[in-house]
Amino acid sequence: MDIPRIFNIMESGHRIHNPFTPEKLATLGAALHLESGTRVLDLGSGSGEMLCTWARDYGVIGTGVDMSQLFTEQAILRAEELCVDHQVRFIHDDAAGYVSDEKVDVAACLGASWIAGGVAGTIELLARSLRTGGIILIGEPYWRQLPPTEDIAKGCLATAISDFLVLPELVASFGRLGYDVVEMVLANQDDWDRYEAAKWLTIRRWLEANPGDELAPEVQSRLTSEPQRHAAYTREYLGWGVFALMPRIFLKQA
Repeated sequence: MDIPRIFNIMESGHRIHNPFTPEKLATLGAALHLESGTRVLDLGSGSGEMLCTWARDYGVIGTGVDMSQLFTEQAILRAEELCVDHQVRFIHDDAAGYVSDEKVDVAACLGASWIAGGVAGTIELLARSLRTGGIILIGEPYWRQLPPTEDIAKGCLATAISDFLVLPELVASFGRLGYDVVEMVLANQDDWDRYEAAKWLTIRRWLEANPGDELAPEVQSRLTSEPQRHAAYTREYLGWGVFALMPRIFLKQA
C-alpha cells in the first residue's frame, strides 16, 4: 500500500505536503489556543510536520495516518528529531475509514479529502473521532478567481471548474453541512511557490542520480512543464486554506 511513486519522488524533500509554511502551521496552532495534552488526529498526515511541531510547541499528543510509506518514515524520524516521539505516533495505513479508538479534541484532514469522497464525507468521517466540543480541521482548495474556461481549470489540475468553489461559497458550504466556521488560515501565492517550486529542485537532483530509472522520462516531463503550468494557472487561480469547524448549536426557539 502506497501512493503513486511519482508523488513520493516529487515531494520527498517536503516536510509539508500542502501550500502551507511552518509559520502558517504555527499561526493555526496559536489561533486554536492549543494546550498541553490536547489530543489530535491527523488523517493524511504526510511527513508529520503539523503533529510534530504542535507537540513541541504546544504539548499536544496524537496520531497521524498516511498511505505513503516514505512520508510515514519521515514523520517518525521528525518526531525523534524534535524529541516528541513519546507524544505522537504515525501509522502507515489507508486513512479512509480510520476512526480513533479514543475521542480526540482536534480531528484534521489537510488536503486529502479524497479519502472519504470529498469534503462532506471527510467531515463526516472526522466527526466520528471527535469529542463533544471538539474542532474539525479541513484543508481544501478554492478558486481565488473563477477560471474563465474549463481548459484553465484543467491547467490547475482540476477536472472541471465545478471541482472547487470560490472562497465565500466554500465557507457557506460548511454551514449547510451543519458546522460553524470558527477559524481559518489561508495560503497565499508565496506559499504556493514554496510548495510547488520546491519540487523542481528535488526532481532535478533525482534525475541526476537516477537517469536510467523507468520513471525518469515522466519526471523529466514534469520538470519541463510544471514551472510554466504553475506560473500560468495554479498561482493565479487556485487558493488553499485550513478551516476550523465546530458542529452548529441549534438553539431552541422561544
